[in-house]
Amino acid sequence: MSLATPAKTVVFEMTHVSKTYRMGEVTVEALKDVNLNLREGELVVLLGPSGSGKSTLLNILGGLDTPSSGKVRFRARAASRNETYDLTSASEAALTRFRRECVGFVFQFYNLIPSLTARENVALVTEIAPHPLHPKAALGLVGLEHRVDHFPAQLSGGEQQRVAIARAIAKRPQVLLCDEPTGALDYRTGKLVLQVIDRINRELGTTTAIITHNAGIAAMADRVIHMRSGEITHIDVNTQKVQPDDLEW
Repeated sequence: MSLATPAKTVVFEMTHVSKTYRMGEVTVEALKDVNLNLREGELVVLLGPSGSGKSTLLNILGGLDTPSSGKVRFRARAASRNETYDLTSASEAALTRFRRECVGFVFQFYNLIPSLTARENVALVTEIAPHPLHPKAALGLVGLEHRVDHFPAQLSGGEQQRVAIARAIAKRPQVLLCDEPTGALDYRTGKLVLQVIDRINRELGTTTAIITHNAGIAAMADRVIHMRSGEITHIDVNTQKVQPDDLEW
């Protein structure tokens, strides 16, 4: 009898995906024939220099952009149904539902509303999600249950980023997409934010992708996807993941 761990379900399938932008007479190939699968509950790091195609790839996964050619499919799971989204041919209404129900976004800049408290910023998402966490519970997951009534100006940069993460996870997304989440933070605060992302991945089973140009962050991932000039050059598998607290860069 085999004792091998069963392979996890593939949730994203990208097949021969290319993305071309035209600016006047200039053509930019942001992605070139990319093939990639992401699996349920895994944490991946997209690593590469600026202009390598990382953000374009993440935006296509999140339904914020569409490829020029190729296919992108996402297998959603829900209490009452399993559904496959074809993100390359979906209507705008279907893409909106996909983003609203399935995906949480975290960006380098926090995009919090200054006139709203931490609780109120998170509640903006819970009011439109079908099965959300309570805002205070989401803030508790990121260690800010004692700051729920504070405004962004009363929070440090790291605390604001954690509010942004709480807002992203409050709708219980199946996927968390993070674009340079530590880019505006110092070393110590960046590690705190990575600890939160790692905790969400483990405790909620959220498939997580982190964009970074910081090679030191790669050690916390299940897989590291190396990109350059719009292409995936190679993929590394970490058999021994490093905890965020032990990362060095």
